[in-house]
Amino acid sequence: MQTTSKAQKFLKSKTFILLILLAMEVVVFTVLSQGLYINIINIRNILNSIVITAFLTVGAVLLMVRGYVDISASAVGCFTTMMVASLLAAGIPWPLAIIFCLLASAVVGCVNAILITKCGFQPFIVTMAMAQVLKGLQYIIFGTNPIAIKDPTMVALGTHRIAGLIPYTLILALICIAIYGFILSKTYFGKSIYMIGGNPQAANLAGLNPKRMAYILFINDSALAGLAGCLLAFRLKSGALDSITNGQFTGMTGAILGGVSFGGGTGGMFGAFIGMLVISAFKTGLTLLAVPAWWMTFGSGALLLFALAFDHFASFRRTKS
Repeated sequence: MQTTSKAQKFLKSKTFILLILLAMEVVVFTVLSQGLYINIINIRNILNSIVITAFLTVGAVLLMVRGYVDISASAVGCFTTMMVASLLAAGIPWPLAIIFCLLASAVVGCVNAILITKCGFQPFIVTMAMAQVLKGLQYIIFGTNPIAIKDPTMVALGTHRIAGLIPYTLILALICIAIYGFILSKTYFGKSIYMIGGNPQAANLAGLNPKRMAYILFINDSALAGLAGCLLAFRLKSGALDSITNGQFTGMTGAILGGVSFGGGTGGMFGAFIGMLVISAFKTGLTLLAVPAWWMTFGSGALLLFALAFDHFASFRRTKS
């Protein structure tokens, strides 16, 4: 009886709707491409395109379940692509370079949390300002030219594949999604995020600390963005300006499509993962059909609007019920 109830709940969920949408995309693009869409290389490209976005999405999901939003993550990622390349070019060993980048990214998240919890500023305004600050510092400190990465270990991490098919970075991204998915759904810490996001006042009365949670989540989000920037730099074999700019909004769109609400308290990592796959499959299909880039931009924006509308109506239904 319980199994039947879970099955019925799944069939009514956003995740099931997204799986149907993903299947429809596969069918449509397979027909339009005359069968070219379904092959190992293209499937690998779909999965590979979510690698960097995945780290941004994981951090965003935890924050959004809490009821926060951070739009500075992509700027943190861009900054660390240049930072890690500069450190490696200066002869710093790669473990120290990565640790330094992660610590610097965590400091950005800590500053965001301080301004939000101590000063009472709105997260959207704070993180938007931080994104602009980081973008300016990136030009001031590193200039405008790409910085090559020649460290063979890091280049191998960013470019090599298992059996010539599965990139190392994809394995790391899937492990990250699985670990954070477990934390969010199966641990006391994850349940605390849902409780604080759903009702901060009640969570505070229950002995939880919303402010401390804010520090943890913002630091975690920025650190994951820093890791995403490092991995992207290793994949590109260089630090490059604006290399990760659109990844954050793609990740947020996937999270909202997957059932994570801006209002907090709902959603999960698996749904966000399926949402990312829907977006990646859509973009890959358009690329395979040689659709002009502006139509891809239009489609991405339309998906975000659809996700926001879906989130609004879902929130309205929850409130009404």
